[in-house]
Amino acid sequence: MKKGFCGVFLTLFLCIALVTPVFAEPGLPRLIDEAELLSAGEEAALLSQLDEVSERQEVDIVVVTANSLSGASAREYADDFYDDSGYGFGEDRDGILFLISMKEREWYISTRGYGITAVTDAGLEYMSEQFLGDLSEGSYASAFTTFVRLCDDFITQARTDMPYQTGRLPKEPFEVFGSLVTALAVGFVIALVVTGLMRTQLKTVHRQSMAGNYIETGSMRLTREKDLFLYRNIVRTKKVKDPPKSSSATHTSSSGARHGGGGGRF
Repeated sequence: MKKGFCGVFLTLFLCIALVTPVFAEPGLPRLIDEAELLSAGEEAALLSQLDEVSERQEVDIVVVTANSLSGASAREYADDFYDDSGYGFGEDRDGILFLISMKEREWYISTRGYGITAVTDAGLEYMSEQFLGDLSEGSYASAFTTFVRLCDDFITQARTDMPYQTGRLPKEPFEVFGSLVTALAVGFVIALVVTGLMRTQLKTVHRQSMAGNYIETGSMRLTREKDLFLYRNIVRTKKVKDPPKSSSATHTSSSGARHGGGGGRF
């Protein structure tokens, strides 16, 4: 009886394990500021943002600052830190980790699971353009905040439509609207002045009712006249282009997991 009860209990446990979604290990900090680049206030605000986006999207978003890579490449360090720490939602361990190392002045973004789908190579290049300026200037909190915001946007875009890709990247905010309006106004005024001056030079010219009045008598002789009629009917069919494909170069980490991502210097 006891043996039979144990068997039923084991079967029930296995069934629950199979249908229960796998989440990131509880209690894992999504911000590790080993290099101590953030103030206490910045750290609290960023951690709150990381947790909120990660749990809502069910994709771990992690920021790691290191003093040194300890002889490893930035890619190896980021991949191994992610894998060994146990980050990631679901069976594919969905997540995106942003690493910077101060000694080498290198950054790297490691993606895994759905993170690979959401952050394509073109998307990663766009993303880096948004935060590299802040990294180089030492505005680390701003750079990390931009990273988290873009991760949220990229994941939503991938799920609701298709991942950002070449030709389909986020549009830049139109920050030069005021300058453009000013330039148009100045151009309009200049045009009015120029056309006004041109009109003052045409005092001897008066509007005529017929085109022939503009021709001086005897200045033109018509020797041949011919009517030529051309008829053309063109049917144009728009060629439907295939949507840009999502592409992310991947590699295998030391633990045998599939990762995407990329990095550089700052």
